[in-house]
Amino acid sequence: MKIYDFDGMFDEKLSAYISRDPHRYTEEGWEDAIPALYKKFGETVIKSIGKSPRQYYAEMTDAEITGCLRQHLAKGVSVPGFLRSEAESRGLREEFLKMLGGTPSERDFAMGVLGADDAAISKYMDILVSCGDEEVKARCAEFISEKADLAAGRAIENYRAGVEKEYMCEILSRTVVKDDRIFEILLNEFRTADEDLGVRADFLANYGDERALPYLLSKADEDGLTYLEFRELKFAVETLGGEYKRERDFSGDPAYRALKEHEESSADIFEIFQGDKNSDGGKA
Repeated sequence: MKIYDFDGMFDEKLSAYISRDPHRYTEEGWEDAIPALYKKFGETVIKSIGKSPRQYYAEMTDAEITGCLRQHLAKGVSVPGFLRSEAESRGLREEFLKMLGGTPSERDFAMGVLGADDAAISKYMDILVSCGDEEVKARCAEFISEKADLAAGRAIENYRAGVEKEYMCEILSRTVVKDDRIFEILLNEFRTADEDLGVRADFLANYGDERALPYLLSKADEDGLTYLEFRELKFAVETLGGEYKRERDFSGDPAYRALKEHEESSADIFEIFQGDKNSDGGKA
């Protein structure tokens, strides 16, 4: 089976097309025109192949489509949009799930196709706890978090075993079905936090259990908080329907001063433009 870089062919033709008449469209006009040109290219017979790109893939069996995908990924040749569309239209879910356990390029491609598919959540958890690539782990955690209830049991087990505790808390904070085990985990993380206090407050806010309010309010009252930590705590309190009323003085905090200076600068600029507007308005 021969693989073709149809997207590369299209890019070459597009570059030549644009160079012949660069002013045919505005920049926005070209952005609108390119998808239509790509669609037309997909339906145009390429003489050297004897078929259009769409026809080339449409005539393949499911096994050939899968094999073609794997060849593209193995050889580092861009997967044409036409091939991806054909594969997705056939519902080759099981093949994509298998690819999650394949080479890094196969895994990454399959993740892009499957997204937060229910059937992929367990495999994403496998990848998360075994992969050394932080970017891949973060991507897995993001997908799992979209279907967090499906992974809650394993996330609790992993947390208790000390495996990727930060990611497990992130996932557990996104669960919808309430569980006292999850609340206790998130609350304990918050109460024992030596750093990243704002992140742990955010976990409680995301989880949405009002029982966390007294702990958040009490922490917000403590001395020694940075302004940014206080803001995160206040936000978490308000997210859970509470209100923090005590006035705090953070005038000595560098982050507070920087923020106020920025606000004042923005206000000065606004007044300048307002003044120009009022001046113009007074003209005949």
